[in-house]
Parts: sequence; C-alpha cells; structure tokens
Amino acid sequence: MKANRMEAFSDGVLAIIITIMVLEFKVPAGHDWHALIELGPKILSYIFSFVYIGIYWNNHHHLLHMVRTMNGPLMWLNLLLLFWLSLIPFTTAWMGESHFAATPTALYGIILLLAAFAYWLLQRAIINQHTSDSSFFLIMGKDWKGKMSPLLYLAAALTAYVSPWISGFFFVLVAVIWFMPDKRIEHALKDR
Repeated sequence: MKANRMEAFSDGVLAIIITIMVLEFKVPAGHDWHALIELGPKILSYIFSFVYIGIYWNNHHHLLHMVRTMNGPLMWLNLLLLFWLSLIPFTTAWMGESHFAATPTALYGIILLLAAFAYWLLQRAIINQHTSDSSFFLIMGKDWKGKMSPLLYLAAALTAYVSPWISGFFFVLVAVIWFMPDKRIEHALKDR
C-alpha cells in the first residue's frame, strides 16, 4: 500500500468527524437571534474542534509526504491517531452541552493530549525511515511545537477545574501555534 491510500482513508475519517460534529447541532426552538445566542457554548466548542481537525488534516497531509515505505506499524499508528481524533465529536458535544463544565473540558484536553501523542508517535516512525539523512534529522529534530503542545493540553485539562476560561486560553494558544502547517516538513522535502 502506498501512503496516498492511507492519506485518502484518513481524509475520509476526518471529513466524517467534522460531519458528525455539525450534525450535533439541533435547530433552535425559537426564531430570533436570542435562540442562536443560547447555542453559543455549542458553537464555540464546534469552532475549537473544527479548527483542531483542520490543523491535524493539514499537518497530516504534509507528514505523509515524508513516508518512504508504507508498513504495518505506520498504518497502526495512523489508526491510533484517528481513534483519538474520532473521540473529539463526543467531547465537543459534551463540552458545549455542559457550557464548558470542568470535567467535559478536562476530558477534551486529555483527548487532544492523546491525539498529540499519537501524532508524535506517527511522526517519529516516519522520521526513523530517514536515519541515513543527517540533514533531514537535523531539520526535523527542531520540534518546539510538538514539545510545547502536549504541555499546553495538559495545562488545559488541569486548569479546567480552576476556570474554563484558562483552559480555553490554552486551547486557543495551541491552535494559534499550529495554525500554519509545520514548515519543517516543507523545508526537509525541499532539501531532498
């Protein structure tokens, strides 16, 4: 199997995840702007999750361009990533329904932390295919985003019990950090 088949499968799963999240919205009972305002927490949690899925989709696309040979471990690591991402619609809905209560918000942070760890494992497995290329290893070793994100997700999960606003700050901070795709991959591919 080539990496493009795994990418196509992943794209399909991510599209379904986004579809599931939007289907969680129920039409409001009212017919004015106030009815939409009541949906505010649900809309905000959806926006968070949509942005995160978009970030994973974008970076995953770049990452798979680095695959030299497809193998079983890569496919299982990719499925592990998709597993954690597939739980985002549940935590998104729970967080929005509860108006960002502590436990749903903490669980959202934990799921994002586990997805980040799964992405890191997949990335390491792909990078290990390039052990003979020292310049590639040098470029890919500078992963400040990948090191910072799990710490921020953990902080978001822990601070959910202090204030959902603090957790939200950490969620937004990680999204801002990753909004632009990982340039290391583009540089590494350009230098090949």
